[in-house]
Amino acid sequence: MSRVFESGPSPVRGGAQASLQHLPWLSPGAGSTRLSVRDANEELTYIGLEKRAAACAEQLEERGIGRGDVVAIMLPNSVAFVVALLGAWRVGAAVTPVNPTFTERELRYQLEDSGAHLLITANEYPGMDAETLRPSDLKRVPDGPVGDPAIAEDTLALLVYTSGSTGQPKGVMLDHANLRAMAQALRSHVGFGPDDHALLVLPLFHVNSLCVSFLAPLSAGGSVTILERFSPDTFLQTAARCGVTYFSTVPAILARLAELPREAIPRLPTLRFVICGAAPANAELLALTEKRLGVPVLEGYGLTEATCASTCNPLWGERKPGTVGRVLPGQQIVILGEDGLVAAPGVRGEVAVLGPTVMRGYLGRPDATAEVMRGGWLRTGDIGFLDEDAYLTLVDRSKDMIIRGGENLYPKEIEAYLATHPAVLEAAVIGRPHPVYGEVPIAHVVLHPGTTASEADLRDHCGRGLTKIKVPTEIHVVSDLLRNPVGKVDKPAMRRALAPTA
Repeated sequence: MSRVFESGPSPVRGGAQASLQHLPWLSPGAGSTRLSVRDANEELTYIGLEKRAAACAEQLEERGIGRGDVVAIMLPNSVAFVVALLGAWRVGAAVTPVNPTFTERELRYQLEDSGAHLLITANEYPGMDAETLRPSDLKRVPDGPVGDPAIAEDTLALLVYTSGSTGQPKGVMLDHANLRAMAQALRSHVGFGPDDHALLVLPLFHVNSLCVSFLAPLSAGGSVTILERFSPDTFLQTAARCGVTYFSTVPAILARLAELPREAIPRLPTLRFVICGAAPANAELLALTEKRLGVPVLEGYGLTEATCASTCNPLWGERKPGTVGRVLPGQQIVILGEDGLVAAPGVRGEVAVLGPTVMRGYLGRPDATAEVMRGGWLRTGDIGFLDEDAYLTLVDRSKDMIIRGGENLYPKEIEAYLATHPAVLEAAVIGRPHPVYGEVPIAHVVLHPGTTASEADLRDHCGRGLTKIKVPTEIHVVSDLLRNPVGKVDKPAMRRALAPTA
């Protein structure tokens, strides 16, 4: 297909470009005493990380976990998280990362759908079918030699759950080949090397954090400092103290940094770029961040179904504000018109992605997989166009997804849970523009005749079954929902009504 951008080799800092083998600990740093990962409580060299992962693997094998099994990890950002991840991979198991703020209902669904045999968490969940293991109980020293496990690249590595238009979260199947291709593309695009040091702050249950801030730098022999959560002052102080060279973020975090007075921003002499994605960022915010931090901000675009990133503005070369850059090495992107044919430059259509980062499919959902995968191409459902230089501009989402602070929220899931309240007849959830989070969910609810429910009642109901960020910030009880002439709920019109006026 046409309009495919292929990048040339990029410079690599600190040595020749490295190749990621089957697993991330098989990197140029393996066996070295250089820093691998650290958090607020501990730090590990590459040797230390290998030993801890091997000890965890032994413990998993003792519990009968092996190839084909699934381990759920429900932990905050921490060294313990990545140790458990690597330990599971060493025995050939897949990992399903779980949002640690999930309610018990949401957790139970993911465990049952993924078929997880073990849940690693610090919380207590009596009555769960899956066996549990506390992070404080993970083995720290292996009994035998560390060795190099032979894990085939087609072995399932991750089951990352993303909500879908049906309202039921789906498990995106990513294998080790997907992760290797993603790490290689990122290394090539920004020239990762052993001198790079990532500041990881986005949640590790997302592919963005796993791939951009963890796997990519480790595959080049670099280092990672992990923060459990974002706080503007702590974030920048850590970046300065640790000699961070880059971080991956979302527009909501950039907005928080932009609010700081100029004198509160420390010198960051080692910082060389920032990557921003997961939600649209306006050109003014990107320009202000570049001015404040003194480094390029590279806006990119991708989906979990394509192992995180498919496009990104270049570090070397022209960056075009308002675009999400050009396709990353190894992938292809086209714009498909309504006739299914490749659109010409400047013509809007659906973004489609092809390459070794495209997922294996949705776990146990062949129909949903067939709907988005056609001839190997991933149909993203996003609308955009490519310019003459093959830079991608996104103009709309054909799906109803709400992006709140980089988190993908799907109205159907919220609507489905609202409908479990005995007074609710219908519900429609849309995104309201927000200056910091990008969008927040707003609900319009129609009640069964003869019943009553206040906004507080409905919010309390949502809070019992939905993660906090999914709970609508406003719930309006209405007599009917806005509909189009054929009777369908007219969400585009509802969104237009909420859009700020000029």
